[in-house]
Amino acid sequence: MDSLIDVLKWAASISGMIAAFMVSLDLGRRVTGWGFVLFVGSSICWISGAAMTGDWALGTQNVVLFGINLFGVYRYLIRKKGV
Repeated sequence: MDSLIDVLKWAASISGMIAAFMVSLDLGRRVTGWGFVLFVGSSICWISGAAMTGDWALGTQNVVLFGINLFGVYRYLIRKKGV
């Protein structure tokens, strides 16, 4: 069980860093949108790891971030630019 938790934590950390870098590059809507997709995946990993370890503060934070990141995916990849 600990090895799965470690894998989730590392996946969450690395994907979160890559996503932050992608968003910070400001290379356009598509790259930023895919950065938010990666943030969604990172949040899912953090939520899973938090649930397995009983870390409810981390889990709560990432449930909120999950919603924010989904909104980012919507804004940058789904919604039409002129709306």
